[in-house]
Amino acid sequence: MAFIQCDFYSEVLGMSTSIQVILPQRTTGQIGLEGSASGLKHPTLYLLHGLSDDDTIWMRRTAIERYAAPLGLAVVMPNAARSFYTDMESGYDYWTFLSEELPQVCRSFFPLSDRREDNFVAGLSMGGYGAFKWALKKPDQFAAAASLSGVTQVKEIEKRFPKDFRLVFGKNKELLRAGELFALARYAAEKKTELPALYQCCGTDDFLYEENIAFRDYVQSLNIPLLYEEEEGRIHDWSYWDQQISRVLEWLPLKRQTE
Repeated sequence: MAFIQCDFYSEVLGMSTSIQVILPQRTTGQIGLEGSASGLKHPTLYLLHGLSDDDTIWMRRTAIERYAAPLGLAVVMPNAARSFYTDMESGYDYWTFLSEELPQVCRSFFPLSDRREDNFVAGLSMGGYGAFKWALKKPDQFAAAASLSGVTQVKEIEKRFPKDFRLVFGKNKELLRAGELFALARYAAEKKTELPALYQCCGTDDFLYEENIAFRDYVQSLNIPLLYEEEEGRIHDWSYWDQQISRVLEWLPLKRQTE
């Protein structure tokens, strides 16, 4: 695998930002790592961080590079600060940056596929919220989306993180509606939208467990296909997420692209 830290100027944010990128590399001589690459444009996973972290965290806390190496999968890890992947009421337009500018910039820098069937998104906690929001609002961009211990209810953000909530959403009801996962799922069901495959997981001792169960039940009541998995006693921590991101990569519909 090739690992690249890329700093570039974002026209949307009006400032420099950074991303971490893992690119496939075909190799047989790298000790302890089996590399795979097709020689074509790479399938890509956009991997989103949580509230207290940044674009470097997945590389620092998990074995994502080792997990991705044999799959021929590129991984893009952007920095979105504490934005909840939203065009903030008092801050920067991270939603527009993420969903519009970032894929275009990355494809101009690297040989990444723009085909829906080659693109995936996943994230943990705040990033789980961002992944499902992106998948539900822009379903034509992804074949699959995964939320690991994700925030699923905007109203709970106000209770748990009031300062962040004020900066991100303020009193802007339009922003709140645009970011409510339950409403986005209902709209998709009503319109019979072809959604990406959805994967959701959470530990039973996670402080976000109850809202994850509520979202799971609501989505299933809409007859939207969703693979949900939970593990007894697991909490909101990197031991669980390192395990589960490996599980997510196994679940992604990559087989036909890497054979």
